Amino acid sequence: MGDQPWLGDACSLVEAFRRGERSPVEELEAVHAAIDASDLNAICYEDRDAARTAAAAADVSLPFGGVPVGVKELDQVEGWPDTHASVPLRHQVATYTSVMVERLRDQGGAVLAGQTTASEFGGVNLTRTVLHGVTHNPWEYGRTPGGSSGGTAAAVAGGILPIATAGDGGGSIRIPAGFTGLVGLKGTFGRIPRSPMAPYGNLTVSIGCLSRSVRDTARWFDVCNGHDARDPLSLPRTGGWEAGLGTHLDALRGMRVAVVPDWGGATVSPVMWELLEEAAQHLIADCGLVRIDGVDTALPRMGGAWSISGMISIASQLGDLWPSCADDLTPEMRFGLERTEGLYGAEARARIERRRMELNEKMAQIFDTTRGGVDLVITASNPDVAFAAEGPLPDTFGGIEAGAGNNGLLTFPANLHGNPAISIPAGTLDGLPIGLQVVGRHFSEQLLLDLALTVERNRPWPLVAPSASGAAATDA
Repeated sequence: MGDQPWLGDACSLVEAFRRGERSPVEELEAVHAAIDASDLNAICYEDRDAARTAAAAADVSLPFGGVPVGVKELDQVEGWPDTHASVPLRHQVATYTSVMVERLRDQGGAVLAGQTTASEFGGVNLTRTVLHGVTHNPWEYGRTPGGSSGGTAAAVAGGILPIATAGDGGGSIRIPAGFTGLVGLKGTFGRIPRSPMAPYGNLTVSIGCLSRSVRDTARWFDVCNGHDARDPLSLPRTGGWEAGLGTHLDALRGMRVAVVPDWGGATVSPVMWELLEEAAQHLIADCGLVRIDGVDTALPRMGGAWSISGMISIASQLGDLWPSCADDLTPEMRFGLERTEGLYGAEARARIERRRMELNEKMAQIFDTTRGGVDLVITASNPDVAFAAEGPLPDTFGGIEAGAGNNGLLTFPANLHGNPAISIPAGTLDGLPIGLQVVGRHFSEQLLLDLALTVERNRPWPLVAPSASGAAATDA
């Protein structure tokens, strides 16, 4: 296998390094060859000399020792481009490294192999920018891997890199995970600090990874989580997530769960939902959960408020470059900035805060079992399978017209309330992956990981897309 990248998970690659069956330098060279041969457009920047130096000195006793890791275009590495995937900022270079990447490299031992493409400013759920062009889904060229962590998803599912960073401000971990058959955990807000220089914006962004296995995700959080004073909303350190995998099954037994096809007011493809509901029923039976029907899970609509507050942050990053840079932006960013310009003031701020307060109250009620609520919500990760890589955002889902605003409605609630939520591979429809999303209470990530572990053990998923190896690998 030395001539192609590792097609198992990152944990098994570390084990191969430790047994002497493969070396970090050999693996990195295979990654470089795969990047050169790939037409997915998943990688937008590399420093191969620095990566080779790091691989040659890798300490394989560390959790990710020697593993080549991708870094999403919206995460900072000192000396690397810091463009936010936007032409107007194409000359910016990062002057610092994010805490997550720093911990992954210094405490985890990972080799920073390259920068993965993202949607412009992380603002849309496909990865197609003026700066870098179109990123494709390895399950079917011409389909999107999602966004904003699209390059990460394409590289990991496409057999180029075993794991890479991702971020989720409105679904940007779970959406691409669902579209490409990967594990995508959005942690409780603040679980991994966004420091240094952490911008809070609309207080929805959580960072993490996209991975091929549950244990890879657990190990990632073990390495990267923990408070940093430069991000005062970051959570205290916790640990033992990988070691604790499979130990929460007794706690899950008897938990109340709502199975919700229209979570967040979304319209979901009926054919896809049939498959996801079947997967949900298997998970409920396997874990001894109790399905509760009739729970009122309707939520206040927050999409407009989320968009306005997000666009304020983007306008701030562009500064005096806007509006003269309008023609250099992707259509979605240009439209969003034009549509929301001048809308934010004292009245809009009050309305946004009121709606968020209403959503917080309703989410707390849904997850309050003393008031007839549930412990978990199971829904879809996406309203349909992956759409065209070049866009536009679809407005029809399984034959039902719902408007382009339907995209992302399934994932917004967990961002706005700060809940952890995970996308679990749940099979395919027309040859494309579908994802089952499970949302839990704050701080319940380990329960979500054990739910995903149950699916992984009972109904294993391919670790990479079939195109990555001819026949998709399933060995971790």
